Amino acid sequence: MAPKPVTSPTANSPLILAVSTLILLFSASASASAHDYSDALRKCILFFEGQRSGKLPPDQRVRWRSHSALHDGASAGVDLTGGYYDAGDNIKFGFPMAFTTTLLAWSVIDFGRIMGPELGHAVRAVKWGTDYLLKATATDGVVYVQVGDAISDHNCWERPEDMDTLRTVFKIDRNHPGSDVAGETAAALAAASIVFRSRDPTYSRILLNRAVKVFRFADTYRGAYSNALHSAVCPFYCDNNGYQDELLWAAAWLHKASRRRQYREYIIRNEVILRAGDTINEFGWDNKHAGINVLISKEVLMGKSPDLRSFQNNADAFICSLLPGTAHLQVQYSPGGLIFKAGGSNMQHVTSLSFLLLAYSNYLSHANHVVPCAGKSASPALLKSLAKRQVNYILGDNPMRMSYMVGYGNRYPQRIHHRGSSLPSVRVHPARIGCKAGSRYFFSPNPNPNVLVGAVVGGPNTTDAFPDSRPFFQESEPTTYINAPLVGLLAYFAAHP
Repeated sequence: MAPKPVTSPTANSPLILAVSTLILLFSASASASAHDYSDALRKCILFFEGQRSGKLPPDQRVRWRSHSALHDGASAGVDLTGGYYDAGDNIKFGFPMAFTTTLLAWSVIDFGRIMGPELGHAVRAVKWGTDYLLKATATDGVVYVQVGDAISDHNCWERPEDMDTLRTVFKIDRNHPGSDVAGETAAALAAASIVFRSRDPTYSRILLNRAVKVFRFADTYRGAYSNALHSAVCPFYCDNNGYQDELLWAAAWLHKASRRRQYREYIIRNEVILRAGDTINEFGWDNKHAGINVLISKEVLMGKSPDLRSFQNNADAFICSLLPGTAHLQVQYSPGGLIFKAGGSNMQHVTSLSFLLLAYSNYLSHANHVVPCAGKSASPALLKSLAKRQVNYILGDNPMRMSYMVGYGNRYPQRIHHRGSSLPSVRVHPARIGCKAGSRYFFSPNPNPNVLVGAVVGGPNTTDAFPDSRPFFQESEPTTYINAPLVGLLAYFAAHP
């Protein structure tokens, strides 16, 4: 059962969390140096330009990349050029790309006003995602969810510019539903429509209208996309969590973007049916539960939607599940203080959960609330401290004294699991490098020739150890969905160091 909300806290509500919480927050950082969060923010956003697929624009800043995958979609008679490669390979997976776009948009919505000169780059990063998602949803009742055969791609080590692997197109439709990926796509389009509401009203309306259509499709034809496309998407982005959370997530963003009562009613009507309170300590491309509760809680805390208070209860329970020293703790911390969850690419959990900690702390602050955790209370300041501790760990305050953001600090990963970064660029080596010819670069002990500035890798293991080696992909591979929530975090800490 979720803890009851605090209804009338005072400005000096006591912080009674265990001393071990603060010890963990600041252990391994006693000698921490001040970080240049503005520099890290610039690099974090720059990373997305290194992940671009398609024809690159004249203002492309990552110059060692070039045009790639210019015929994507042709085999299906559609234009699916553009978008992002999700990680160190050359596949375009729609599920994580949509989640990346949603979190980039949320970062701009909540923190864009303090991004300074990086705001324009952040908005362009959102648009690179939404331009592709509009192409992928251009046909009613169809969402194109992947370009490229993952088995073929993973059998080669090629630059995206040289790609000769299968560019098979995969889609969902009425007979092969995918409410998870369609729901996340609708959420991304709706969230982005808020970003462009004043910047480009026409584009904003296009995004919102498309989000409405895609959500209707996702809700009408229900099912998990990996049931129909199992061999194509599993084990890479197989839906392990079910599609119900994406339907609520999309409805929450559509309500925020459109203010239409139908979406609010959908959320109330489906809260229990779609299991809003499940697995509250998870948030990522496959599990939106914690994000749903935090997002909806903002309205509750502002006093606008008291009938949605159960979502605030769930959000409070989520916060308690992350706080060391409480009986509700459901995540592990490394000896150096890093959030750690089982599975690959741990930094995806670190940045996504930290983003929610920061966003919720801001919502709490504006409402003058604290979080109750089994008779104790956690202030917004504590939530911010925990989020900041995670960011500082990423930037170098850790037992390895290594920044896990490529190009930031004096010591960072040199051999990341990333094809374009690890192979000579087409500018340096114009001749084609074939499928297996790239293997010698993969196994080379030498640093990557192209620095993918801003890339945050999967990170150290549970003992804070990090093998700077390409074959250790779970630790050394960057992903777009690691960086997307970090954009908002860095923007905040750049403005509030």
